[in-house]
Amino acid sequence: MNEFNEYAISPEIRRALNGLQYTEPTEVQRRVIPAALQKKDLVVKSQTGSGKTAAFGIPICELAEWEENKPQALILTPTRELAAQIKEDITNIGRFKRIKATAVFGKASFDKQKTELKQKSHVVAGTPGRVLDHIEKGTLPLERLAYVVIDEADEMLNMGFIEQVEAIIQHLPKNRVTMLFSATLPDDVEKLSRTYMKDPELIEVKAEGLTTKDIEHFVTRTEEEDKTSLLRDVLITENPDSCIIFCRTKERVIQLTDELDRLGYPCDKIHGGMVQEDRFDVMNEFKRGEFRYLIATDVAARGIDIENISLVINYDIPLEKESYVHRTGRTGRAGHRGRAITFVTPFEARFLNDIETYIGFRIQKREAPSEKETAERKAAFAEKLNARPDVKTDKSEQLNKDIMKLYFNGGKKKKLRAVDFVGTIAKIDGVSADDIGIITILDNASYVEILNGKGPHVLDIMKNTTVKGKKLKVHKAKK
Repeated sequence: MNEFNEYAISPEIRRALNGLQYTEPTEVQRRVIPAALQKKDLVVKSQTGSGKTAAFGIPICELAEWEENKPQALILTPTRELAAQIKEDITNIGRFKRIKATAVFGKASFDKQKTELKQKSHVVAGTPGRVLDHIEKGTLPLERLAYVVIDEADEMLNMGFIEQVEAIIQHLPKNRVTMLFSATLPDDVEKLSRTYMKDPELIEVKAEGLTTKDIEHFVTRTEEEDKTSLLRDVLITENPDSCIIFCRTKERVIQLTDELDRLGYPCDKIHGGMVQEDRFDVMNEFKRGEFRYLIATDVAARGIDIENISLVINYDIPLEKESYVHRTGRTGRAGHRGRAITFVTPFEARFLNDIETYIGFRIQKREAPSEKETAERKAAFAEKLNARPDVKTDKSEQLNKDIMKLYFNGGKKKKLRAVDFVGTIAKIDGVSADDIGIITILDNASYVEILNGKGPHVLDIMKNTTVKGKKLKVHKAKK
């Protein structure tokens, strides 16, 4: 099937996919979506950047029942960034079915997540430790859970989460659909599938190797003390629109960011010592193209999906061979070409050998840029450096631009439910249930998304309309 319209999915899901500019399914989507819609257990071996989130997200949004308040799908991911991103992707795909997704992860308020899980929540995406916490404290209801996705299973194994994943599975209803996604299938991941899945169908999307054919790989030998000047020359000669520079430690990230900042390079940083909200903010600004160079530790290498990164530089070669694949996999995504350049000091030759053995090919050696080459490219580099950034709109921004979120000063304590708002708002002239998005009911407040540009009209009418006989204050919700 070469178009999403050919799948057995509802008009609401198709409309969201059109808005997200999803036109042609990737190979993993072509093979997974029909099988998942038939509620089969699946083990999917597919590379990072192949479109896995939509492959399970589309069937889950299709199969979820809006009327059910308790979670029907649980998606386990290795990192907080990936949990947040999956929540956003599910929300966008399920936008017109009013699918509500919740993300739960560590280093964030447990109580806030607990409150969110008390609301209607169709899909929960989370990291294993925090998901297990919620299960053990009884704050994540499991009785309606019908679909479980274990995403990036080999990463879970590498990061030591596999025991927590097993502990979670043992709490789940036996009658469920389980899907496991992994770039590789080590023995422990295969064992997991044999133990906890029912005759799973194996879907293997053949790869050219551990890294995609869309990435050109280079290695440049250097002395430690020459790395910064080499980086400056490489950035001038490559002149990328968008680039991630990976370092081994947060101290190095901070130091390098300060140096590039002093040079006037538009850059920012991300590392594990930062508050989660700050990490999200930096990532979102980088996605939009508000700055060109992101200096990062491996925390940014796992599961971050930005389509147009043209260059990845390993300022410090990774000590773990798997990290090389995850770092360089940030470029060359979604059919775009990318380049990966790794700096190697004389003491790091063995790490390079390990990486080359692991990925199955020798990385092309490349000399540092010459003075002449750097001088010739300097003007073009300076021109781009001084140009205003070309801020990109996220695919979801187009989808969400006609949405207004309304705040009502009444919720559960006034015995209000989502159906009460739907029933009232859908009676307004020129408005139907299709114009109502996600509804969130808290104890003393409710939030209702109005779609299709009809927010101002609904706001105007609701100022003088009761909900379930109750007069509520209503205004446009603050961001």
